[in-house]
Amino acid sequence: MAFDEKKAERVVRFIECLNHTKGEFHGKPFKLLPWQDRIIRNVFGTMRDDYPDQRQYTTAYIEIPKKQGKSELGAALALNMLVNDDEWKAEVYSCASDRQQAAIVFDVAVDMVKQSPALSKRIKIIPSMKRMVYQPTGSIYQVLSSEVATKHGLNVSACIFDELHTQPTRALYDVMTQGSGDARKQPLWFLLTTAGTDRNSICWEVHQKALDLLEGRKRDPRFYPVIFGLPDDADWQDEANWYKANPSLDKTISIEKVRDAYHKALETPADENMFRQLRLNQWVKQSVRWMPMDKWDECGGNIDMLSLQGRACYGGLDLSSTSDLTTLVLVFPPSDPEEPFLVLPFFWLPEDTLSLRVRRDHVMYDVWERQHLLMTTEGNVVHYGFIEAFICQLAERYNIREIAYDRWNASMMVQTLQDDGFTMIPFGQGFKDMSPPTKELMRIVLERKLNHGGHPVLRWNIDNAFVRTDPAGNLKIDKEKSTEKVDGAVALVMALDRAMKNMNGGSVYDSRGFLVI
Repeated sequence: MAFDEKKAERVVRFIECLNHTKGEFHGKPFKLLPWQDRIIRNVFGTMRDDYPDQRQYTTAYIEIPKKQGKSELGAALALNMLVNDDEWKAEVYSCASDRQQAAIVFDVAVDMVKQSPALSKRIKIIPSMKRMVYQPTGSIYQVLSSEVATKHGLNVSACIFDELHTQPTRALYDVMTQGSGDARKQPLWFLLTTAGTDRNSICWEVHQKALDLLEGRKRDPRFYPVIFGLPDDADWQDEANWYKANPSLDKTISIEKVRDAYHKALETPADENMFRQLRLNQWVKQSVRWMPMDKWDECGGNIDMLSLQGRACYGGLDLSSTSDLTTLVLVFPPSDPEEPFLVLPFFWLPEDTLSLRVRRDHVMYDVWERQHLLMTTEGNVVHYGFIEAFICQLAERYNIREIAYDRWNASMMVQTLQDDGFTMIPFGQGFKDMSPPTKELMRIVLERKLNHGGHPVLRWNIDNAFVRTDPAGNLKIDKEKSTEKVDGAVALVMALDRAMKNMNGGSVYDSRGFLVI
């Protein structure tokens, strides 16, 4: 492999004529950091021995933690391939898991163009289409949405693939990389990503290839691999290792920010997972046991039931299947800032299957029933009519404002409760609906702003709960990984969401935004 210093320098000089677009760096010249400079020079200066005018590398895989400047680098690369690559009618694309994610790099590129008089004269920006045209050569830069069927037939000269780890399948990656650049002299795919959690994904596959190349197990002269991150067995709590994984530390992000995230990571396994994935670029498990039970136990205490009569509360109803555990949890918002959220849980099982479940599941349902911590309904399936009547009796004692329920597991009972005058709120079980209240529940437990009365069945459900994290750091209870019952945990999360959204006449999320942990 030969190295052409002039070609490498040309790209470096073009990028360093651009300006940064964010925060304190906005408007300042894009001075490449050492790690960025090394990548740019290697990718654009290394030439083929058999065709000295063509680049050696067609694919560059850069895996690096968040807040290291990936978006700015991706935008600068896209503009270079649009303007500075001597390609007539070039086609440059930004791809990600969805159009909004892909537009992040594009929007940075737009800002860079607007700050450059020379580029502004030559590039036409079409915001509605997320498209720009370099008029001297008729080249385009376009954001692509995630619908794979429309991507066949593209003549790709460059593709900036942002956050490959968020791809739900390999379909878009295959369409964009398999033959789409065959008509180009030297197409380039730039894959920029943070580590993921799914070891059955296309990103893990490419990660493994990059690792094999770096460690000498494989050879691919057309693939340029870079991985900034800690091995699985590295000490993630050692600050010296943070610098190894974060080449832009103390430049694009301060050590204090990472320390703050680290202290949060010490509180729960889920926070630790996110810290290690997003800050140290480690491939961690998707699901981890959620609640630190010592903190949960500190939130037990006596609840004065008489004082709750007539008080406003909000319910979460997990109906499960007709033969399984059914749960209602009531959450009473604090009446003053010093008071915790109060929790009353109720559980039901079919009477005829109780002894079978005790023998099969080795769970002391029978003991809990004798202690009046769990109720049974007549027959071998849950008697929804009994539960409905019980909820109506609760409403005579407490002011039940709303009851949230899983809309995908609704039954006639929901309609009946609505007819009885209850406000029933359908509640999605995906990341969008579940993540904010799941994080809120952890927060108020850690701050001891919850009193669950030490209810043992609810404790068992909470202890069983695993949480799944998506690429954006959202959380939800993972029913697949949680092999034991988690119905009470799910119902509590739903009830807490309704309570917090109705406190003081509005949503707590409106007043301070979503909690990010």
